Amino acid sequence: MPLAMAFASVPAFAQQTDDSRYSAWFVQAGVSENNQALTVGATRDWRWQKQYRLGRVTGYWEGAVGRWLVNGRGSHDVTQVGLTPVLRLYPQAWQPGWFIEGGIGANVIFPTYDDGKKRFSTTFQFGDHLAVGKRFGQQRQHEWAVRFQHFSNARIERPNPGENFLQLRYSRQW
Repeated sequence: MPLAMAFASVPAFAQQTDDSRYSAWFVQAGVSENNQALTVGATRDWRWQKQYRLGRVTGYWEGAVGRWLVNGRGSHDVTQVGLTPVLRLYPQAWQPGWFIEGGIGANVIFPTYDDGKKRFSTTFQFGDHLAVGKRFGQQRQHEWAVRFQHFSNARIERPNPGENFLQLRYSRQW
């Protein structure tokens, strides 16, 4: 939880700018060992940026609702609802539009996940992700990203097997 509070406080220490004016909707599909997931959501930029030697850092809030189609004996599909603060880096050495990002957020997954092999002990889960992607289009209004996302309850309660997804995301700025 202290890490999530640190992410939430980032906008207070960053330089304000009018350059980060985007909000977006997104759709993403993902797979794990025994699941397929489809997620939709929206993002809202923090409206700040900070320039470092490595590149430009920005951030945004992500709200998501997903459905996991669980394959396994005695399994049931689950719904995932989450809110995640995300930091994004546009590396100076990369071509324009390319980025890497990471975030850690709070999620509720209900009913409690059980695929017959793995069983979560809580409906509350942290979701952390790393991604690489590219903005494109005449006004960089489109975006593709490949993400690795992990869900776990951070040992709040056991068992805590976690679940990993490889995801492909399309976003459209408005």
